[in-house]
Amino acid sequence: MHPIDRLRAEVAAHESNAWAGELGWEPLFVASPEARVLIISQAPGRLAQESGIPWNDPSGVLLRSWMSVTPEEFYDPANVAIVPMDFYFPGKGTSGDLPPRRDFAPRWHPRLLEQLTEVRLTILIGAYAQRAYLGPRAGRTLTENVRAAETHLPLFPIVHPSPLARGWRSKNPWFQEETVPLLAAQVGAALSA
Repeated sequence: MHPIDRLRAEVAAHESNAWAGELGWEPLFVASPEARVLIISQAPGRLAQESGIPWNDPSGVLLRSWMSVTPEEFYDPANVAIVPMDFYFPGKGTSGDLPPRRDFAPRWHPRLLEQLTEVRLTILIGAYAQRAYLGPRAGRTLTENVRAAETHLPLFPIVHPSPLARGWRSKNPWFQEETVPLLAAQVGAALSA
């Protein structure tokens, strides 16, 4: 059994995830040692968790357009690894989904990420991923992180493509005009490397 498959089984069997197993949910992440682009995001949405397909919703459609990849390219594990801050849908909050569990990524990410030896670009989607992975290089706000995306390479912070972030995107037109083309170019370069 490959170490990634062993880790998936260990996550599913861990007592902290028993509630998800009772719902019939599997840990939702995609990882292959060949992946050249890594996406670290918040947590699976309800539709993704129920279908077992990450980013299987309108946010995923927008994300793929920003990355300038087809669904076939996106879902090819040799191209893209998808590793959220929590591998399970956390439930609904008052506005949007609940945050990922704080102890989840520190427990499981290091062992998973050490298997991803070919990653050339890591896309950090949203504040949770950016706080965890930019560390002291992080700005005070998500906007600062995204505005300075090019300075963080090979880490690339972006806003979440959720409909809830539509207002942010309308207030920050530079994101679509400048950051999205840069992201697409970086993804293209990483996948062709």
